Amino acid sequence: MPQILRSPQAYDVCIIGSGAAGGTAAKILTEGGLKVAMLEAGPALDPATDFKEHVWPYQLPHRGAGVGGKATADFTEFLAPNGSWDIPGEPYTNAPGSRFQWFRSRIVGGRTNHWGRIALRCAPVDFRARSTDGMGDDWPISYEDVAPYYDKVESYIGVFGTKENIPSAPDGVFLPPPRPRCTETIVKKACDQLRIPCIPSRLAVITQAHHGRPPCHYCGQCGRGCITASNFSSSQVMLPPAEQTGRFTLIPNAMAREILLAKDGRAQSVSYVDKTTRSEKKLYAKAFVVAASTCESARLLLNSKSSTFPEGLANSSGVIGRYLTDSVGSSGGGFFPQLVKMPPHNHDGVGGMHMYIPWWKYDRKNDFARGYHIELSGGRHMPGVGEFYETCEEAEGYGVPLKQKCREMYGTYIGFSGRGEMIPNQQTYCDIDPSVVDEWGIPVLRFHFQWGESEIKMARDMQQTFRDIVEAGGGTFYSKARADGAHPYGIHDGGVIIHELGTVRMGSSPKTSALNSYCQAHDVKNVFVTDAACFVSNPDKNPTLTIMALSWRASEYLLDQAQKGNL
Repeated sequence: MPQILRSPQAYDVCIIGSGAAGGTAAKILTEGGLKVAMLEAGPALDPATDFKEHVWPYQLPHRGAGVGGKATADFTEFLAPNGSWDIPGEPYTNAPGSRFQWFRSRIVGGRTNHWGRIALRCAPVDFRARSTDGMGDDWPISYEDVAPYYDKVESYIGVFGTKENIPSAPDGVFLPPPRPRCTETIVKKACDQLRIPCIPSRLAVITQAHHGRPPCHYCGQCGRGCITASNFSSSQVMLPPAEQTGRFTLIPNAMAREILLAKDGRAQSVSYVDKTTRSEKKLYAKAFVVAASTCESARLLLNSKSSTFPEGLANSSGVIGRYLTDSVGSSGGGFFPQLVKMPPHNHDGVGGMHMYIPWWKYDRKNDFARGYHIELSGGRHMPGVGEFYETCEEAEGYGVPLKQKCREMYGTYIGFSGRGEMIPNQQTYCDIDPSVVDEWGIPVLRFHFQWGESEIKMARDMQQTFRDIVEAGGGTFYSKARADGAHPYGIHDGGVIIHELGTVRMGSSPKTSALNSYCQAHDVKNVFVTDAACFVSNPDKNPTLTIMALSWRASEYLLDQAQKGNL
């Protein structure tokens, strides 16, 4: 048994995880006067040296593909560090018959360093879904409860967009959006013909100076990280103000093992592995904010077993690990001949879409539950490894004729990606694998995943919509989706969209939920879970904006409880 080293001081709050939820909590709690320590499983981040924002492909030995092309599995070497589907020494498993892929980030700021910056509010109906269609469960909070915190987050981080008064896509506090690219104007015209809304997207990228951060310079490389912090990341926007208070201690390379209880039943400390020295340490605090990401947070709680909680900390309900969901994802696209003759021009813009299609069929009966939105891609962005794979598959020849064909096809394809709501089901959850541990000796997660009939029908509808838009715009539709097989209608494996949610859900009853409406554990009052694990349902909205709003709300509540001496 390794010796456990106790921290020399106790903190008011220990936050586990430095991403969207953890960073937000750090800012609010330290500015509120509390002394906060943060554990991050990965190393510290220096944007000046770690981001590859303006690195050219020819500056890397393998043009960003890595040795043997292995880096292409993790979006090439240009991706902001450190995200990966496969972390050496830190495995996870799938139960027989399940296919779930888990993208994790081990670095300060977590997955906010390279997320798509899509910042969508959940709609009022999203919080009352069961009352609307009888499926899933209602949240214990309403849109009206969260709306003030959406306002606070948007006002602070900066989100561009336009007010459209669409019921499924609530308006927010917006900066001016960038103008549409030529590819997006083609989609817009096609959507107008079909009476499908296509509106300026809502991204956490600032288009004018905002709280000391310069506006986006439109290099189109947001996924590589932004040296100027013109797009949002927790590491550059949330953590600096926490550090400036003098009440914040960041502990990188700290892999949390379990949360331990005191004799009075409250959480007392967290045991973690110092990955640099491979020593076991213990940090004491009056309260704990678990924000390690949906599945990591569930893993930590499930591994925190005791005589009081033999099935995991704060898990008297048995729901931790259950109700796992991911966004329904299916993709397609089209070749548009009018783009072949488009004169070369600067097509970069922000590192994401300037226009998108919100859910529009909310006023009619569909053969699937809930809805989806559509994200757009295309244009003459920076060519990367694999850019012309499909062109080379279709075009015969080699040498000069093949190069000419690649140049001709460059920028003529417009992609469509559907992102829809999954209904929680009993076959989809994560638990602890009884026989596998990571290199630190911590038991790993095992995933059980299954799409339901509603999700497959939704993917079918996505494919038909993609075709309709492409053909209305004068293009030729392309999709590898088939009606049968392992991925019917092109539906991606669970986890691929990286929107996993719901494993430590909130609710009104301690019998059917782990948390109350303020993300506070029913069973252990000084433990809060503020990442997407707390979600009750999986609306078609990318979750990061809601994660930050809920974490901001929970942190203000935690502050209030601390001031009253209730923690």
